[in-house]
Amino acid sequence: MTKILVLYHSNTTNTEQMAKFVAEGARELRGSEVRLRSVSEADHTDLQWCEGIALGSPTNYGCVSWQMKRWWDEQPIENWGQRDGKIGCVFSSAGAWGGGQEWTCMALMSILINYGFLVFGLTDYSGVRFSAHYGAISAGPPEEQNTQDACRRLGLRLAEWTANMIHGREDAHPLKQTYERFKDLGT
Repeated sequence: MTKILVLYHSNTTNTEQMAKFVAEGARELRGSEVRLRSVSEADHTDLQWCEGIALGSPTNYGCVSWQMKRWWDEQPIENWGQRDGKIGCVFSSAGAWGGGQEWTCMALMSILINYGFLVFGLTDYSGVRFSAHYGAISAGPPEEQNTQDACRRLGLRLAEWTANMIHGREDAHPLKQTYERFKDLGT
């Protein structure tokens, strides 16, 4: 069983909606178990449980929300170094395009890297001129189809990489999964 944690903080429900789409995508891979948790309900046992994590935060003043940062800052020190080799990816929403979502994604990746997670972005597109290279992003609510697709694809890719790299499932490698599914869409 591939264990995926979708951990998020949301001020206005926009990031929460994105988290739900990411979780949907992760569930698409056979053999995936997904936990969807906000930082107000998650604890260090969720980090211990997961093999892959999708981390999401709203962009507040161009960076990670203080609630997300605080959650990581308050993790028990004895858990340091216990997450090495797990797989991670990120997502963020802001009030408008150009609000700093990609900067927030990079800050979220930095948190994961410091905890030993191996992070990735998407090399493929979820719509015309729409990518999630640094993570899935949204301006306001994730109402556009390509934003929802980017979130789902990010979750699916997380499940694929985790199943492949943690469990050795060759059948789950993205080259055999996602790329085959989407190659005919031209996206």
